[in-house]
Amino acid sequence: MAYSELVKNFNRIREYMREFYVYGFKSRNEYTGKSARSYDDERRRLESWLGDYMRFRQTSDGKNVFISIDSRVSRHNPLYKAWKAKSFTDGDITLHFILMDILAVSDVPITLGDITGRVDAYLSAFEAPRLFDESTVRKKLKEYVSEGIVIAKKRGKTMYYSRAQMSEIYGADVLDFFSEVAPCGVIGSFLLDKGDRAETRFAYKHHYMTGALDSEILGLLFMAMREKRMVTLETINRNKARVTEKKVIPLRMMFSVQSGRQYLMAYTPRFRRITPYRTDNIISVKADAVTPRFDELREKLDAMKSHMWGVSTQSKSGQRMEHVEFTLCYGDDEQHIHQRLEREKRCGTVEKIDDHTSRFSADIYDASEIVPWIRTFICRITDIHFSDKNLEIQFKNDIRQMYRLYGIEGGETA
Repeated sequence: MAYSELVKNFNRIREYMREFYVYGFKSRNEYTGKSARSYDDERRRLESWLGDYMRFRQTSDGKNVFISIDSRVSRHNPLYKAWKAKSFTDGDITLHFILMDILAVSDVPITLGDITGRVDAYLSAFEAPRLFDESTVRKKLKEYVSEGIVIAKKRGKTMYYSRAQMSEIYGADVLDFFSEVAPCGVIGSFLLDKGDRAETRFAYKHHYMTGALDSEILGLLFMAMREKRMVTLETINRNKARVTEKKVIPLRMMFSVQSGRQYLMAYTPRFRRITPYRTDNIISVKADAVTPRFDELREKLDAMKSHMWGVSTQSKSGQRMEHVEFTLCYGDDEQHIHQRLEREKRCGTVEKIDDHTSRFSADIYDASEIVPWIRTFICRITDIHFSDKNLEIQFKNDIRQMYRLYGIEGGETA
């Protein structure tokens, strides 16, 4: 079979792109998930989309290939190209344009029989015309009705079809911003392609592009939440290479402003608790029955957010809630430290003790989530306490190791 840059199964290319972009390219010998030929086909496919971002480095083990995207230069997410390379058959593309033309020139809604007859008339000029039976045309029209492209109205026992009106497309600036920062931003990228792309006005200090790979998963979860449905998730444990299925009630999506990771917050009936699921570990989403508990569980999650620093909803220490408290000391020209505490405190509280001292405190489910943020204040922390004493010991030991690493003598922790 000849190589093609078009894809039938996006989930497969999603895995390759994650392997190559997120985790770094593996050589042909290192990649054992598929055959060598499959590796070559997928690598060439990625090169056709992302050739401008491919880099090569020669090492003692041979040529090392990787993808490098500098958001200061690449204002538009290049990973969206994968979504625009879906494969189709000759019949699909032929029937698509014929149907759109028939419905566009018809002033009134028309029946399935009339449409099928006009399709045959279109193709009769060819020596060996392709034939489409009424069943095929009906299925294609049903697909377009579900997509909102075609409108179907029943009169008596007969269905009449017409082309849906084109919606007004928002300004390029709105779509430009939406496509790069919003969940399912690939929709904005598709809409931008319909008009003239103006020079972008936006630049991003932190541009989390890999979320584009999970757009289909997000879309299915958002639809399930809108309809208040339970879903069946197929997830993968990458450490154990194990795929499992679980039924959950999706409640909210949460996005990390530090890492760009996307999480589904869902109630898992089996464990009777609300649990986070990373979307890049979700392989598929299948909608199930409507659940009467959706509103109740979402209200419960919203109440829990007042004690969530990240996405954890339970303590690793076994405590129901963990207390964190630390004091900072700063100079006359560092008043921005207190302002930063106020800006980034999330569910915590900040107390200004005097012009040079501030105290932060919080009661949260999992204190380990807050540690990376606390570390950014090292050298100004004069006192720190965790209710989880093991975590406190670990934090202070890490500081002591840092002192030894940098040869700082006499360094003490609170």
